[in-house]
Amino acid sequence: MQRDLVVAAQAGDHEAFEALAISVGVNDIALARLILRDVDRAQEAVQDSLVQAWRALPQLRDPDRFDAWVRRLTVNACSEVARREKRWSTKLTAVQPPEPVADATRGIADRDQLERGFRRLKPEQRAAIVLRYYFDLTVPQVADALGIPEGTAKSRLHHAMAALRAALDADVRASTDQWGRTA
Repeated sequence: MQRDLVVAAQAGDHEAFEALAISVGVNDIALARLILRDVDRAQEAVQDSLVQAWRALPQLRDPDRFDAWVRRLTVNACSEVARREKRWSTKLTAVQPPEPVADATRGIADRDQLERGFRRLKPEQRAAIVLRYYFDLTVPQVADALGIPEGTAKSRLHHAMAALRAALDADVRASTDQWGRTA
């Protein structure tokens, strides 16, 4: 069925493309949101990728690869949005929240620390981690989605995880004094 929609959209059928956009939209919004960490920027990236998909759809050689192709366009659009944002944004320093008191809030603190570490990664690193661990794609699928060789995908995942660990370790070191007490 999807193949028929892709072929119809390639022939200029707007309704077929709209159905395709809706079918991939939810996953692409989630992907962009996880990479960019901002709903508005994620929507902008997905919109950009769908516009690019509509324009380039006649050149798509294999209609069965539509989902992977649009996913790659979305990742590339996320990188472009992040680059544009980096050029125009100012650097803000987050205020360290106080250490949570109750054990139930420990999970929230852990997620917050992970979020801060994730934000320090480059968009390409975030994309690799999101595709591998959030979307549960295999390394060859990650490579295909990013349009890079499999070895590069492995390397990018390795370096992304190392950078994430380093960012988390830096947060821990920054929040303790020389005697190991929480600041």
